[in-house]
Amino acid sequence: MDHKALAREMRGLREQVSGITDTAVAAADGLLIAADTADSIDPEGLAALAAAGLGLARRTAEATARGALHRTVAYGSHGCAAFYAVGDTALMVVLGDEGMDVDRLHTATQPALRRIDLILTDRAGTAQQSEKAAEGV
Repeated sequence: MDHKALAREMRGLREQVSGITDTAVAAADGLLIAADTADSIDPEGLAALAAAGLGLARRTAEATARGALHRTVAYGSHGCAAFYAVGDTALMVVLGDEGMDVDRLHTATQPALRRIDLILTDRAGTAQQSEKAAEGV
């Protein structure tokens, strides 16, 4: 897995959406993969809680015939936490302050989630190699 590419995606999302304070990527079982969080946040604990919450939301969507879950958002008095499914095996957590535009966040995360999924499954390198081969490089 390309950890630098993963860090770039997380940073890029912060640059696109004002109000993002912290980001993390975790496996669906709650194991932390990468985090860009403040010192006051326990990234391993955040990953575990996010996995539990996303798992419950996924099961609820399935049990109520709502289809595959894409995201869930928890709103608090000081901001929100958005949890996104990354394929079937991972998730991304985005924490934001009160001023974060959640609609903008949802739009900006879609391409980032696809790229993160490619990075996590090591298909990003394969895709780049295929492009180079097609170009004759």
